[in-house]
Amino acid sequence: MSNTYFYSDEEIYNLLRPYVAKWFKDKYGAFTPPQRAAIPLIKQNYNVLVSSPTGSGKTLAAFLGILDSLFEMGDRGELEDKVYAVYISPLRALNNDMQRNLLEPLSELRQINPKLPDVRVGIRTSDTTSYEKQKMLKRPPHILITTPESFGISITSPKFSQKLTDVKWVIIDEIHELANSKRGAYLSGMLEIFRSLITKKEFVRIGLSATVSPLEEIAQFLVGKGREYRIVDARFVKPIDIKVISPVKDLVHSSESEVDEGIYKTILNEIKKHRTTLIFTNTRHATERVAYKLRKLAESEKILDTDSIEAHHSSLSRDVRLDVEEKLKKGLLKVVVSSTSLELGIDIGYIDLVILLSSPKSVSRLLQRIGRAGHHIRNISKGRIIVVDRDDLVECSVLAKLARDRKIDNIHVPKNPLDVLSQLIVGASLISTLDKEELFNIIKRSYNFSELSEDEYSLILRYLSGDFFGLELKNVYAKIRIKDEKLIYPKKGSRMIFYTNSGTIPDEAMISVITETGRYVGNLEEEFVEILTPGDIFVLSGRTYEFIGSKGSKVIVKEAIGQRPTVPSWFSEMLPLAYESALEVGKFRREIADMIRRGVRKEEIIEQISKEYEISKSAAISIYTYILEQYLFTNGKVPSDNLILIEIYDDEEGVRNYIFHALYGRRALDALSRAFAYVLSEELDTDVKVSVTDNGFVLGVKNELPNYDITSLFSKVTVDNVYEIVAKAVMRTEMLKRRFRHCAERSFMILRKYKGRETNLERRELNSEILLKAVKEMDNFPVLKETIREILEDHMDIMRAKEILKKVNEGEIKIDTFGPTNVPSPFSHSIILKGHSDVVLAEDRRELMKKLHDRVIEFLRQKGVNIDLEYTSV
Repeated sequence: MSNTYFYSDEEIYNLLRPYVAKWFKDKYGAFTPPQRAAIPLIKQNYNVLVSSPTGSGKTLAAFLGILDSLFEMGDRGELEDKVYAVYISPLRALNNDMQRNLLEPLSELRQINPKLPDVRVGIRTSDTTSYEKQKMLKRPPHILITTPESFGISITSPKFSQKLTDVKWVIIDEIHELANSKRGAYLSGMLEIFRSLITKKEFVRIGLSATVSPLEEIAQFLVGKGREYRIVDARFVKPIDIKVISPVKDLVHSSESEVDEGIYKTILNEIKKHRTTLIFTNTRHATERVAYKLRKLAESEKILDTDSIEAHHSSLSRDVRLDVEEKLKKGLLKVVVSSTSLELGIDIGYIDLVILLSSPKSVSRLLQRIGRAGHHIRNISKGRIIVVDRDDLVECSVLAKLARDRKIDNIHVPKNPLDVLSQLIVGASLISTLDKEELFNIIKRSYNFSELSEDEYSLILRYLSGDFFGLELKNVYAKIRIKDEKLIYPKKGSRMIFYTNSGTIPDEAMISVITETGRYVGNLEEEFVEILTPGDIFVLSGRTYEFIGSKGSKVIVKEAIGQRPTVPSWFSEMLPLAYESALEVGKFRREIADMIRRGVRKEEIIEQISKEYEISKSAAISIYTYILEQYLFTNGKVPSDNLILIEIYDDEEGVRNYIFHALYGRRALDALSRAFAYVLSEELDTDVKVSVTDNGFVLGVKNELPNYDITSLFSKVTVDNVYEIVAKAVMRTEMLKRRFRHCAERSFMILRKYKGRETNLERRELNSEILLKAVKEMDNFPVLKETIREILEDHMDIMRAKEILKKVNEGEIKIDTFGPTNVPSPFSHSIILKGHSDVVLAEDRRELMKKLHDRVIEFLRQKGVNIDLEYTSV
C-alpha cells in the first residue's frame, strides 16, 4: 500500500497544543516521514500500522499524538487515576528504553510549560515487585508499559483490571516479532477478551513494525476481524548501501586458512574505516568465535584496544548484555559481534556500519540488520555481507538485489494454536462467567483464530473440563466447569495456575549426555536434541558421539571415535532460508543456465552478473563458473525454481544417495523430505537416512536397489496425503517428544509452577513422556493434535510443501534425474557436506570441497569437456 498520505509539518503543528508543538520544533526541527503520516491518523482515532526502519522516529510517531491528547484532558481537568494507554513490547529491555524515552520529553515539556498536567508512566512486567504493584493500584500510571504475558495477567486480575476499563490506545511495538509466534496469538486473543469483557468499547490500536511483508496481513493481525485500519508504509524512507564481498578471489581453491584470513582482513579493513561496527553472525556459536578471534588479532596487530570489542547474544546473562548495550550507547565500543539478539529495536546509539557474516537467509532480516546502521532517518544504512563459499555468494548476491529492489519475503502467522486457546479460555473464565457461544465469537475476532472451527473449540472445552477419561489418574485435572452445558466457570485453583503458568515461551532444558555405560559427558541444548535421530553423530567438547535415544532429560550416546559428524553442533540455531528468497535464487540459476544454453559469450554473462548484482568481477566469475560446471556436469540439467533434479550418487561407503536438488528453503524441504523418506522406508522396508539443507535434501539407502524409480515418490506423496504422511513420520521423532512437553505446559496439562513452587524440569519431562504414551492411544487428543500442527505448520512449512507438490502435479515444476555416478555434481557438495561443517572440521570441510571439485574437473575431462576455468584470469 504505497498510497500513504504524508501531511506537511505545518498541518501537524496545527493539530498539537502550542507548547507541544514548540517543544518538538525546538528539539527536532522537522517531522520524519512515518511521523508525518501517523500522527494525524492517530489524532483522528484510526487504527494504524506504522512500518519503517529503526531510527526513523516510530516511537514518537505513536506517542506524540497520545501525549498531546492526555495533556488536553489534563488541561480540561479530566485526567483521572486510570490507565489510558497501554504499550506492549516483546522485550523487557525495550520497556526500560521506552520509559526513558517518555520521561525525558515529559521533563523537557515541563520546562516550557510549568503548568503541564502530570502524566504518569509505569512499567508492569514479571520483574515488578508486589510493593510496586500495590502502589500502582492506588495511583495507576496513565501510560502502562508491559509485555504480552503481563498484559494477560493484568486483565484477569480482579483489582487492577478495574483501572483498565477506560483504555483508549493500545500500542504494540515490534509487532512483526510477535505476529510470527504463539506469543502473538496469545496477545491477539487477549486483546479481544480485553475489548469484550473489560473496556466493553473499541480502543485505538497502533502497531509499530520494522520492514516486513505483507503489511495487509500484519495490519489484520493488529486489529482483528472486521475493523478498519490505515497503513503507514515508510519501509523505504532510509537510503541503503549494501555490498556483497568475497573474502578471496577464488572461493574453490583457497585453503580454509586463506579464506579465514581473507574474512578477518576484510572485517578489520572495514572496522578501521568506521567509528562503530556491528557484526551479525547466524549462530551464538559463531558470535563467540568471531569475537574471540578479533580480540586476538587486535592484540597481535595492535590495531584496536581489546576492551573495545564485545559479544552480545541470548545465552549471555542479562547483566552482561545490558552492560554491552550501555557501553555501545556511550560510544565506548568499536565492535560488537551479535547473533540475532540485537536485531530488535533496543536503542544502541550510533552505528555506522553493519557487517553480516554469511547469508541472513531472508530479505526482511537483511534490511532489519542493516537498518541498525546510520541510526538517524537521514543517515545511510550501510551494510557489507561477507560470504564463505560459492552457494553463499549466489544466495547473498540475490538477497542483496532483492533488498535494493524492495522485494520482501512474507511472514508466517500461526493459525488456531490450541494450546494458546486453552489459556485464553481459562483467562476469560477468570474475568467473568461466560456463555460458551459468546466466548467462541469473542475469540474468533482474533486474526489468529478467525478460522477456528466449532469442533476444535469444543474439543478444547472438553479437555479443559476434564472430559477425556483417564487423565485424572495422571494428575491432569479440570481447569473449568461447564454448567448446564453452556456457562463456563473457572475451577478452584485455576486463577493461581493461570497467574503462574500462562505465557507461551517454553523453558529450554539443558539435556545431560550419558554414555551407555552411565558416564556423564556434558550438556546439549534442547533445540539441538530435537533434531537428532538415532544413528546421528555429533561433536561434544571435542569428541564424536553417536546418538542412541533419550529418556526424560537425558540423552544416551556411545563413543564414535574417528567417525565424522552428521549433524554440526550449531545446526539447530541455523536460520532457514525464506521460501520467496529461495525461489529467487532458483530463478537466478535458471537465467544464467539459459544464457549458457543460448551460447551467450562468457565475458557478456560475467559482465551482466557483475553489473546487475553490484558485485566484483572476480565474484561474478566465481558464480558463472559454478553454474557452468553444473551445466556441463549434468548435460544442461541445472536445478532451478522450476526444475527439481534428483541426482543419484553412490558413495564410497556403499550408500546410494538420492540428492533432491530443490531450492525452496529448509522449512518446506523438511516436510517434503520426511514424507518421501517415510514412503521409501515403508516400501523397501529399510532405514532411510535424511539430511536437509536450504538447497535440497538427501535420502540415503544402503545400496540394494539398482532400479528403483525414485521419481515415483512424487505420485505417491500428494497434496492430499502429505500432511498425514509427515504427521506419521514425526510421531517417532525426538522433536515430537520435546514439542509435546512445550504444548502440554502451554495447555496447563503439565504445570511449570504448582502451589507457588517451581516444579522440577526433569520430573516434567518424564511426566510428559508418560502422558504422551497415554494420549497416543486416544482419538483426536487436542494437545497432541496441536503438537503436530506446530511442528508441521510453524517449524516446518507444510503449506509450501503442498504448493511444491501441486506445481509438480500441474507440470509447472519439472522433475528430472541424473546418474547414478560415483562423483557428486558441483551443486550437491554443500548438501552432502552439511554434516562436515562443524568447527573442528572447518579445514577438513574445505579440503573435502576441494577434493570433490577436483573430482568434478576430472569427471568433466573424461567426458571430453576440457573446461577452461579461468580463475586466474581475474
